[in-house]
Amino acid sequence: MNFVLENARELREAIVRRTIRDVVAEKIASLIAAGLLKVGDDLPSERDLAVALRVSRESVRGGIQILSAKGLIAVVQGARTRVVSDEVGPEFKQTREPRLINSYGLSDIHAARLHVELRVVADAALRIDEETLRFLSDSLEAQRAAIDDPVRFLITDREFHFAIYRACGNPALADFVIDLYGYMMEHRRRAVSEPGAIAASYDDHRRIVEALKAHDPQAVAAGFEVHLERIHRTTRSSLDAAERGG
Repeated sequence: MNFVLENARELREAIVRRTIRDVVAEKIASLIAAGLLKVGDDLPSERDLAVALRVSRESVRGGIQILSAKGLIAVVQGARTRVVSDEVGPEFKQTREPRLINSYGLSDIHAARLHVELRVVADAALRIDEETLRFLSDSLEAQRAAIDDPVRFLITDREFHFAIYRACGNPALADFVIDLYGYMMEHRRRAVSEPGAIAASYDDHRRIVEALKAHDPQAVAAGFEVHLERIHRTTRSSLDAAERGG
């Protein structure tokens, strides 16, 4: 199998001017910039990253070497690779700063997601191809394997959502919804660490994939609405706990 993110628009565009290892480095750097991976965190294993990002282990190793040379991660023989800096340079930043979305209120972001994202995923139900559906099915397997690992789960969750958004056929709308997805990622990480949270999200995802396979826009939108309400509720709980110092 060709472990290439064929469903990802930025990777298809990158083939001509960048290597896959460059794209992997950019993806990992974006996880750091968004706060999903924090200073002091161990990276998932090369194998787990390869499964989550749908690339080869060799490509993951190459991406890690690039980030190590930039001083973002440290590779120590006999130890786990670790994030040592969150000063992501401009070469890894896209046109939008990942953390700017956090300046908005939770209620406003939630309303925006309900207003735009449900339409985007409904369009995706009509346009999604078999290759992307296979990717999503494989992603479900990776998510189930990460049921006890919040960071690893969120990496696969990110790729899962992005693949669906890009399947809508409108790159501008997909990019906008991707921005909304990145809201308060540090609190999402805390929220999915709660007992049963990953299992609940996995069940949501499984139902969404079933609806996508049926090319049923109403069922996909309904599945995402349940999922977004869960995200809103658990993110609010995490924010409230942080304000209380919990």
